[in-house]
Formats: sequence, C-alpha cells, structure tokens
Amino acid sequence: MTTITDDYMRQMMSLSRDYSALILRKGPKYSQPGAEKIIWEHGRRNFALLAEGILPIVCPVRDGSDVAGIGVLTRSVEESRAIMDEDPGVKAGLFVYEVHPCRSFPGSALPKE
Repeated sequence: MTTITDDYMRQMMSLSRDYSALILRKGPKYSQPGAEKIIWEHGRRNFALLAEGILPIVCPVRDGSDVAGIGVLTRSVEESRAIMDEDPGVKAGLFVYEVHPCRSFPGSALPKE
C-alpha cells in the first residue's frame, strides 16, 4: 500500500471542494403501470446531467433494496434539490431522494477499465 504523509494529506485536503451526495430511493409509485417509460426518461436526463458535468458520478443500484441509485452532483445542496425536484421520476412519485453536503477532490472519478 502507498505511504501517505501528513504533508500530502494537508495538501490534498486544501484542494477539496463542496459537492452534494445523492441517494435516490424507490418512491410510492415505483411499480405503477407505465413506470418504465418514466424511468427511461429519468435515465436520459441523467445522461444529460452527466454530459453537462452536473452529475459526474451516477450509479444505478439494482440489489433489490429500496435504494435506486447514488450520485454526486457538482452543485450546492439547494441547487441539487432544485435539479432533483424537476426529475421526471421524482415528479411522478417513482423516486424520492436525499441530498447531503459532502467534500471531495476535483478530478475524482470511477476508475477506467
């Protein structure tokens, strides 16, 4: 394992910035007829947010739990809530969400294969 010094940690911590962590859960209408079309449009919107750099980390969760996905937004909590309030799946009651303030490092990303 790589050795990390205190100086390196201090330097890296000074570079961190604010983000918003998103937890998306299945809502009360998740299984309603026609939900698949709305979920498809939710996915399309996620791709647009990804392309615009607003939602650089988006991870659908398919483990049978009530968690439908997690993500990181490059906006404040308030801005992230406004973005999520306009999500077609949220508007239709298919999803509910939580947004939490967090910090990370610019350039953090999922590893490429």
